[in-house]
Parts: sequence; C-alpha cells; structure tokens
Amino acid sequence: MFPIIPANSATASFPGNDEGIFGYGSAAGGRVAITNLVSNTGVVASDQAATTGTPRTLLGACEYGGDKGIFGFGSKVAGAMYGGTNLVSNAGVVASDTAAVGTARCYIRACSYSDKGIFAFGWDNVAPDYVTSTSNLVSNTGVVASDTAGVGTARYNQAGCEYGGDKGIFGFGTTGYPSPTLNSITNLVSNTGVVSSDQAATTGTAREAPTGCGYGGDKGLFGFGKNGSGKLSITNLVSNTGVVASDQAATTGTARATPAACEYDQDKAIIGYGDGSPGASGKLSITNLVSNTGVVASDTAGVGTGREGVGACSLN
Repeated sequence: MFPIIPANSATASFPGNDEGIFGYGSAAGGRVAITNLVSNTGVVASDQAATTGTPRTLLGACEYGGDKGIFGFGSKVAGAMYGGTNLVSNAGVVASDTAAVGTARCYIRACSYSDKGIFAFGWDNVAPDYVTSTSNLVSNTGVVASDTAGVGTARYNQAGCEYGGDKGIFGFGTTGYPSPTLNSITNLVSNTGVVSSDQAATTGTAREAPTGCGYGGDKGLFGFGKNGSGKLSITNLVSNTGVVASDQAATTGTARATPAACEYDQDKAIIGYGDGSPGASGKLSITNLVSNTGVVASDTAGVGTGREGVGACSLN
C-alpha cells in the first residue's frame, strides 16, 4: 500500500499551496505595509493593514516550511536599504519585524527550493558598484541565514521562481553601475540552495523588473518587465528542468514593471500590481491569472491600493 502524502507536504510537487498574499510596495502616497490575500480561486481581497511590518518597497518574498511565507529586505525610504524580514503564517497573518541578518538591500528577489527559501542579488547601495550577488538562505522554520558569498553576475531588479518540484531559478535584471546593462542570464538554485554560475538565457528578451512564479506543479514563468523600449507584457516559460523558453507575447495583460506573482490552488498562479506608466496610469492594482499550463489571462480589475515593488508568496 502506498503512503498518503498530504498536499502541503514538503515532498509534494511545488507549489502545493492553495492561497497567496501580496504585500508592501510603493503607492501614490509613498511606501506602505498593506497586504492583500489571494483565495484558492484567485480572488484578491481588499487591503489589510500590516501595521506590524516596516513600510517598504522593492522587496522579496517566498514560501518556506511547505505552507508559510516570508517578506524580506527592500527600501524603506529613498536611499535607505532595509534588511529585516516578516514571517507570514499559513493563515496569512504577517508577523512583526525580525531584525536583519543579511546585508540590507532592495531590488532583491526570492524563491523557494525544497521546503526552504532563498533571497539573492539586489542593490546594496555600497560603492563602487552598488550591486551584489550575495544570497541568504531561509530555513524550513523561517530563519534567515547570514550572507553567502555571491555566485553569478551581480545584478538587481531580476526575478525568481520555482521549478522542478524542489528547485529555483533567478533570471534577468540589470548589471553594472554607473553604466547599467540589461541581461537575460539565469542562475539555477539546487534543491539544497546552491546557486549555480551564469547560464545564458539567449531565448528571452533582456530586461529588468520582471516577476516570476511557479505553475503546473513543477514549472515556472518569468513575466512582464521593461527595457529600453518601455514596459513589456512578454512571458518566458521555465521547464521542469530549468530551461527558459523563448518570448511569448502576453498581449492580454497590461505591460508593466515591478509586478509581483505567487501561486494559488496548488498549480496555478497570479500576477498583480506593478508600474504601468506611461502607457497605463501609474501604479496598478490589476491582476492576471496564470493557468496550470502557463497561459496568462486578460486583466482582472484591480482590488486594493495600486502600487509597485510589491512582494508575493503562496501559503496554506
């Protein structure tokens, strides 16, 4: 007789969670600490005040422990990097700030691997290059480890997502300062949290400020972002072996930068919020559902405060 494995077990195919949460970001009035829960049908709830967390933007978020999440790092005021984190329970309750362990930075992204997580890369505002490839592992109890020396090209404003059931991948972003260069390189993350050297993702348009999420149980997706031509609505699917596919035109979704994404209903995803200017009006609250085959749906009217630089993760 075969053992019965619970849907949220760490050994189940990624993601195994029914719900999600969007949190923090930069709204018209400045940085905020509000959150919006996502139901198991992909419906976004109205704003909840997460008064226990420091308002900030351009942060990262990921799952840990099979059914919980964590928000981390970001920019709390212009030029002031933040290194603290906030745990999210499997009921979507955001905990108070946990003091920083790793180097404070923004434009950072995160993804899960196995039943743990990893924050990596980002803008640390430290001369002379201001960017880093440093990473910080998150245990299956939500404890953030000290800095791990960077592997791969230092960059910021990239995206991260899960693939293969227990692995992760970071992709795209901006390298170099004061002469920034957009790129499409990727770095795989093993099921033990080891970041690999650069892989050239030559099939994807070089860009910054995309988002990433898992879908279909063992695959991933990078979507949206911007380049020298403006805001984009393209997506790139990631296979269950970490191979990034060529661009797909997501013409049903409003082109935007710095949106966020998370999984829901076990094998689907949702992309939300972001900066749509100048083509769309400023900070957005629209969302786009992603099917379990990686198809991005048309815009759903926004719920909650429009903002960019939001973090998102799945839970429960």
